[in-house]
Parts: sequence; C-alpha cells; structure tokens
Amino acid sequence: MTAYVFTTGRALLPGGVEEVAIRVEDGVIAEIGAPPTANAVQINTRGLLVAPAMIDIHGDAFERQVMPRPGVTFPLDVAVHDTDRQLAANGIATPYHALTLSYEPGLRSVAQGAAFLEMIEAERPRLTVDHRVQLRWETFCLEAIPFLEQALQAAPTPALAFNDHTSMTLRSFDTDLLTRPFDLSPDFKAADFDDPRLEARVAGSARRAKMSNAEFVALMKQVWSRRPEVEGAIRRVAEMGRAAGAPMLSHDDSTEEARSFYREFGSKIAEFPMSKPVAERAKALGEAIVFGAPNVVRGGSHIGSLSAADMVEEGLCDALASDYAYFSLLAAMGRLMAEKRGSLGAVWACVSSGPARALGLEDRGEIAVGKRADLVALEWPEGRTPLVRATFSAGRPAYLSGDVLS
Repeated sequence: MTAYVFTTGRALLPGGVEEVAIRVEDGVIAEIGAPPTANAVQINTRGLLVAPAMIDIHGDAFERQVMPRPGVTFPLDVAVHDTDRQLAANGIATPYHALTLSYEPGLRSVAQGAAFLEMIEAERPRLTVDHRVQLRWETFCLEAIPFLEQALQAAPTPALAFNDHTSMTLRSFDTDLLTRPFDLSPDFKAADFDDPRLEARVAGSARRAKMSNAEFVALMKQVWSRRPEVEGAIRRVAEMGRAAGAPMLSHDDSTEEARSFYREFGSKIAEFPMSKPVAERAKALGEAIVFGAPNVVRGGSHIGSLSAADMVEEGLCDALASDYAYFSLLAAMGRLMAEKRGSLGAVWACVSSGPARALGLEDRGEIAVGKRADLVALEWPEGRTPLVRATFSAGRPAYLSGDVLS
C-alpha cells in the first residue's frame, strides 16, 4: 500500500491537540511525529485539524438514495455508491446503516433489507469506507427472525437494535409519547382502531409503503394481534445476538422499566432515551448512551424529547448518530464547539472513541500508533461548521478536496 504523511499540523490526539506529523502505512497509523519522507505521499494539513474519522452508530439517510421521493425507487447499486461518496465527503469512515426490518412492504421490508445487505457485500471492494449494518428490528415483525439469525452470522458482525414503533404508533390518544408506559406493560393503552385520527397518524408510513392510510391501519390491526408473542420473540432474538457477540441497542426508551427489560438480555446501549432518568441510570451502570446529531443541529428534538446538546454538556451522551442526515455529525460538532458545550476532545469523542467503545471497535476511534488509519482533515474556522478536506479509511484516501495534495 502507498504510504502517506500528514504534514505537520494540528492533530487531535488522545491527550489533546498537538502540532505533529502522522505517518500512515499498511492501513494503520505507523508513526506520530514523523518528518516528511521521500517514500510517502504528502498530505498538506497545514492550517487544518486532523482528527479520527467519524464512526456513525446509527444512520438511515441511505433510504433517501434508495427512495428519493415517496414511491420512487432507484437501483440499489446506484444508491449504495452514492451513499458511500456522501459518507466519505462528510468524514464518516465507519457507518452503521440502520437497516429497518419491518412488516410494512417496500422500503423497510425484510426483503428490501436483505437486498441492501447483499448489495453492500457485492460492492464492498469498490466502496471507499467501511460499511457495516445495524439490524434495526421492529419487534412485531416476527417474519424477520429467520433473516436475523442468518444476518447475525455475517462478518463484520452487525449491531442489533430493538425497535417498537408499533406500540408507539398505536398508543392511545391521551397517552403522551415521551412518558408512555413500557410498551409491553399491562398498563399500556392502545388507540381504538376505528378512531379516524389513527389514519392521520400513520399517513407518513403509509405513503412510504405505497398504501392508503386505511390499508395501513388495517395492516397494523393485523400485526397488533401478535402482541402476546412479541416478548418471547425478543428473548429469542436477544439470545441470538448474544451468541453472535453483537452490540445490542434499545431504542426510544421512555421509562427505566423499558431500558431494564432490554438490559436484562444484554443490551448495553441506550439509543435515543426519552427521559433524563433513563440516561442517568444507564450512565451509572456504565452503559453507552446515543443521541441524534440532527437534534443538536436544530437546537432540540423534533418530537420534544431531550436536548442532545444538553446531554453532551452534562456527560450523558457517549455517541452522536447521524440518524437521517449524514452531514449532521459535522454540523453538530460545529454547533457544540461554538456554544462551548465541552472541550474539543470531549465533543469529538461523541463521533469517534465513544461509538468505538460502545460497538467494541478496539482498532479505531483515536489517533494512536497501531490503530486503523481512519483520519479526517478538517478546515475549521472558529465558531463555524467544519468542512472535510480529506478522509482516509484504512490508510487509503476516500475523499480529497482543496489543496491537500499540493
């Protein structure tokens, strides 16, 4: 492999920012403090900040490449390669695609998820970054279990997330989303399927699935009848996840009862908790906590949940996820630093060493000798959003912009 030297500039090391050169060989960081040498390609990082490339623990923006408009789909190979280029241009060298496995037809069906995973593997030699998968399982989708069993044996090992958007959608109209009881609790109150407001609530999902609102409500009524089987299915899938060594996440927990339920099965990551006590309890138990970067960029949650920026500042966020917008990770970094929510090291850890620890990725997430050479060079004027000038993935350039090769 070609050797590269990032010329003397500012580098975000585990101990802080230092003026050093970084030599990359054979896909890893070979030396820190190396002078430029004739047998290496020079990457001009003077005036830039070199940081660990980002690790995205949960991103589903690839859906926009697959279906750029409701009901309009593009070939998967085209979608995968466009997604790959977007990731590299935004400094993300390790994306975990949040691949929803649902009972709804179309974009989020099990068949579509399987096809996307197959395309990633088929195109992997031509991709620029290290694509991985979060199996985002809708727990009422019992038909996904055979695929989950198969997918959990893949390499690299996927992450496994437990999602119950069924109960969230079908909660009674006098039940608040953010304070609702645990979804499988006997106290959970469901809406009346004859309530006309339900059709309006499912309109977005129906449009994505190419169904009428009434047809989607009828589908949910059929799926809701599976509720007595769901807890057993969760136990079975969690056992498969533990056997595979998959990092496991519980999603949108509104109560400690919900988080405790998934913790019992080995889930060590709280993804988008909806109340501060849930996050505080997870922190006390040494679990990883994930919030969405769009929440930071927009100045708050679009559903009125916790402020991700506040959680970062209070030390209750270990990883930020791009969620539905890859560019949100960079934009969140810019806003967090502009608002002085923490030191550069602490803020950047939310997109590097934090998600690396949560996902068990010991080979990346920081700039240290022997670590995988996933690096990003940033143009970052004070108080502004950083821009990527170079992204390296396993020692190879995935994206270059500006004068970094001059």
